[in-house]
Parts: sequence; C-alpha cells; structure tokens
Amino acid sequence: MALIDIETARALVLDRTGRTGREVVALRAAEGRFLAREAASNVDVPGFDNSAMDGFAVSAGEVADARREAPRELRVVDESRAGRPAAAELGRGEAIAISTGAMIPAGADAVIRVEDTDRSGDAVAVLDAVGPGANIRRAGEDVRAGDVLLETGIRIGAAALGALAAGGVAAVECARRPRVAVVLTGDELVEPDRELGPGQIHDSNAYAVPPLATDAGAAVDSVAVIGDDRGTTTRAVERGLAADALVVCGGVSVGEHDHVRPALEALEVEQVFWGVALRPGKPTYFGVGPSGTLVFGLPGNPVSAMVTFLLFARPALLAMQGADPGASRVTARLTTPYEKARGRAEAIRVRLGAGAAGWEATPTGPQGSHVLTSMLGADGLAFAPADADELAAGTALPVELLR
Repeated sequence: MALIDIETARALVLDRTGRTGREVVALRAAEGRFLAREAASNVDVPGFDNSAMDGFAVSAGEVADARREAPRELRVVDESRAGRPAAAELGRGEAIAISTGAMIPAGADAVIRVEDTDRSGDAVAVLDAVGPGANIRRAGEDVRAGDVLLETGIRIGAAALGALAAGGVAAVECARRPRVAVVLTGDELVEPDRELGPGQIHDSNAYAVPPLATDAGAAVDSVAVIGDDRGTTTRAVERGLAADALVVCGGVSVGEHDHVRPALEALEVEQVFWGVALRPGKPTYFGVGPSGTLVFGLPGNPVSAMVTFLLFARPALLAMQGADPGASRVTARLTTPYEKARGRAEAIRVRLGAGAAGWEATPTGPQGSHVLTSMLGADGLAFAPADADELAAGTALPVELLR
C-alpha cells in the first residue's frame, strides 16, 4: 500500500469536491445552515431614537444646573412606553416618563435616570444634570438599512439569527445541506441494547459517525449496518451512491472478509487514494462515484473512524456548503513530552488550555486506536510529524479543532 501524507490527501479530497447548490430557507429553519449569499438588513437598527434607561425624557438645557442640593422641578405630562410612544410633545418646564427601549418624544434631547429623580404625583424633581444625548440610543446606531449583516459562508447561529430578525430578514439563501449515507460493516456488530455473544461488540460507529456529519451541516439520509457479505455490501454501497457523500466504516482493507473496495470497483467508483501515512487511520480510502458522489472508506476501529472523518470527510462537507474547510486549525504547544513511532504522522487527542504563550495541548490519556475514551474531553487532534519519534514538552504542533 503506497501511503500519502495527510495534507496531500486533504487536497485531493477538496479538489474533487463541488458545491451543493442554494435554497431559500425561512429564518426559523436556518439555524446551523451556511449562507450562500450575503444577508443585508432591511431596516435601521434601532429604527428610532430610544431610551437606554427607565427615567424621564427632558430637555438637557432645562436641567443643566440641577443637583441634589438644588433640584430642578418639572411637570410630568405624558409617558412613552415600549411600543406605545408618548402623544405629547415636550414643552418648557415639562418631562415625559419613559421606559427602556421606548421612543424619545419630540422636543426631548436627553433622558435622566429614574435613580436621579424624585417623583411626586405629576411632578418630578431632577437631582442631577445631563448633557444632550445622554442615555439615548440613536436610530441606526447598530445597523443601517442595506448594511451587510452576514457574509457568504458564515454558519448561522443564535447571534446571527437575532441580528437577521432585528434587521427584518425573514428568509436567507443558504447552501443546500449535503446528503450523507453511512454504511457500517461487520458481522461482529450488535446494538447497544443487545447482549453480546462470543466475538461480538456493541456498534459505536453507528452512534458516533452520523453526528459528525450533522455537526458539519450535513443531513444524514440513512445509516445501514450490514454483515461481511459481498452481495449485501455491494447493494448497500449502491444505495449509498445516491447521496452527495457516502461514508463506509470497516471492510476497506485487503482481508478475505473486506468487501468494500471490490464493491466500489464493481460499481465503477474511481479510487483517488487508498492509504494515508497516519496513525490512527492508515487504510483510509477516498473515491468518486459515477454521478459525483464522494466516497469515504474509513477504518472500522472507532477512534480511527472518527479521526479520519474529521480530517477528510468534514472538510469536504464544509466545502460543499461554501464554508472554509481550513478554519478549524490552531497551533498549540505540548505540555508534556510525547513518544511515537517514526514513519507516520500521529493524531494525538488533546485538551486545549490557554497558556502564557498561547494555546497549550495536553494528551487526553492513552492514545491507542482502540481507546475510544481518548476522544472524551478532547478539544482537538494535534499532529505529530511522521519523521519524529520523540517530542519535547513545549513543541508547537498544528491542532485540528473537533468543534
């Protein structure tokens, strides 16, 4: 098996990755989607001058000399509430009670905090001076109508949804979610609620891999668990080729019971590479189906499956949606020495923390490819170079963020 390095493999995947197209999505359904066209505000935000405080709208000039020892007394003539502006226009010697977020009445140019007043019936004593503009939020202070709120490729989260709604945007143009089919192979696999027989294991990949696709913005069309049988494998793969991406876990090596690559060959899937100089994840496969489906053949080992999905399938799913597939990398320094075998790069599961000189990476514990708990609490995958066998504490490594 001729092995290629991680970056070459990623480049080959991205080189064969196309875009999924666009669709208009209602704002309530847009969480987690990627913008395919920039979104601009339809209105000024705020839409009118409004109060930043509960208090009284006043003319700053009339209270310029107010102080606790010599209050300035004004007559309260109206109230401006959120959603119910005052009807009256402010005159000399007058104040208008106002709530936070309420429209500033005509004639007022400042708001005095309620804490700096003493009201008695229809009169209010102003105990402190304010200048023009005090405690007023100006119309368009946050956003002007026509301002771009979000750029293309941005993933829509809670803050983005709030900003879009405030800007009067009811729907946005998003990338279509890539459709993903997942196939898990192995006679030994059983559901978590079943008792294990001799040689059997509970199927963790069926529960760990689909959420990785969802986290990358994809829609998982199907999850099929099949035995080690040539005909069954071929039929499952053929069904999966109807999706934008097919992820097969297990059966990609050369053993007597590994049927995935023969099935892919029979279905005319073009092999782009098979074998990456990576630990864990050496027997990773990537190909392209006759209709353009991206096919990822991942090792069946649970840690290897997760690592290789994150390194190769996730960037492709992001790129399909117009997102930056390389935005999830940082540099961090090891907090402890680390030993590895030469010949392949190693993805070390690490926790990240802030140090005096930047990010620090601490291995999560034993790093064997069978140790699934090494993924628990991991923030990223730190890449030890293939030609290294001993890394000193303080060594700077690239880290692929898991989230």
